[in-house]
Amino acid sequence: MAQSVGIKDVARAAGVSVGTVSNVINRPDTVASETRARVLSAIERLGYVRSESARQLRAGRSRIMGLLVLDMGNPFFVDVARGAERAAREAGLGVMVCNSAQSASEEAEYLSLFAEQRVRGVLLTPADATGRNIKTFRRHGIPFVLVDRVAEGTTECSVSVDDVAGGALAVRHLVDAGHRSIAYVSGPPGLNQVRDRRTGALNALAEAGLGPDSLRELPTERLDVAAGRDAGARLLGLADRPTAVFCANDLLALGVLQAMFAAGVSVPDDLAIVGYDDIEFAAAAAVPLTSVRQPAVTLGAMAAELLLEETEAETAPAVHEHKRVVLQPELVVRSSSLSAR
Repeated sequence: MAQSVGIKDVARAAGVSVGTVSNVINRPDTVASETRARVLSAIERLGYVRSESARQLRAGRSRIMGLLVLDMGNPFFVDVARGAERAAREAGLGVMVCNSAQSASEEAEYLSLFAEQRVRGVLLTPADATGRNIKTFRRHGIPFVLVDRVAEGTTECSVSVDDVAGGALAVRHLVDAGHRSIAYVSGPPGLNQVRDRRTGALNALAEAGLGPDSLRELPTERLDVAAGRDAGARLLGLADRPTAVFCANDLLALGVLQAMFAAGVSVPDDLAIVGYDDIEFAAAAAVPLTSVRQPAVTLGAMAAELLLEETEAETAPAVHEHKRVVLQPELVVRSSSLSAR
C-alpha cells in the first residue's frame, strides 16, 4: 500500500522548513511569492493533502456533528438523519450517523467514540432508560441535543413530538369508528415514546367513558417488522381478540398486517390497524396503513439548528438559551382502519 505524503515530505522536496509549508497552507500572505510558488509546486507534484482531522484537533473545533439514533433500519430515523444532514451541510458541517440498535451498551460505545473524535456536538435519541450514558457523556463538555425525546430534568435542548397527543389521536379515531376493545402493540416498555403513546391511548379511552381494561397491551422487545409479526401471532391466539390494534410504530403495524394476511384475517373488516410515524411504506402497504404522522425531517433539522446555535455561542458573545421544542403529530387515515362497525 502506498505511503501517504506528509508535510515533512513537502518541506524536503521544496527545500524549506515545515513551518514555511504550514504558512503557505494557512497564511500564504506571510510567505515570499517565490518560496510560496516552490512549495505549491511540491504540493502538486507529490499529491499532498493536508489532514483536516489533525487541523481540527489542533483548533479544538470539529466540522463533524454526531447523530446517534435507535434504529437506522426504521425509515423514521432515516428521515430524521436527512433533516439533520441538510441543516449541518448548510453550516458547512458533516454528520457522523450511528445506530445504537436500541442497546444501552452500544449507545455508550458510540458516545465514547464521539468524545474521542471531539465532534462539534451530538444529536441523541437515548436508548438507555436509566440516563447513565447521558450523565457520563456530559462530563466531556460536548454539547448535545435530545432528539425525539423531551429533556426532562436536564439542562439540554430537545426536539420531540407530543407522543401523548399522538397516542390519543390514534385511539380516538378507533373509538369513533366503534371499537371498544383495542390492542396496543407497544414495543420495549423502557422507551419514553412507548409509554407516552400508551398514556395518550388511555386518555382517549377515558374521554369516551371506557376504562383502561379496554386496552390490551402486547409488549415487544424491538420495534421492527419481525416483532410485529410475533405480536400479530399472539393477537390471533387470544380468545377474546380485540377488534382493533394500535401499534407504537409503523414497522410493528406492518408486521401485524403481515400476520393477519397470512392467517386470512381481513383488514380492516375483522381487525382495524393504526400505526405511528407515517413512514413511506405505510401508504404503499397491501392495505394502506392509517398512521400518526411525525414531522421527522423537520425534527432532525430543528435539532441540528439548536445544536449549531449552542456550539456557535461557545465562541461568540451570544448566550445560548436551552429550548424544549415539542412538535405536533397528525393522523393520516387510510384503508386499514376504515371498516364500518
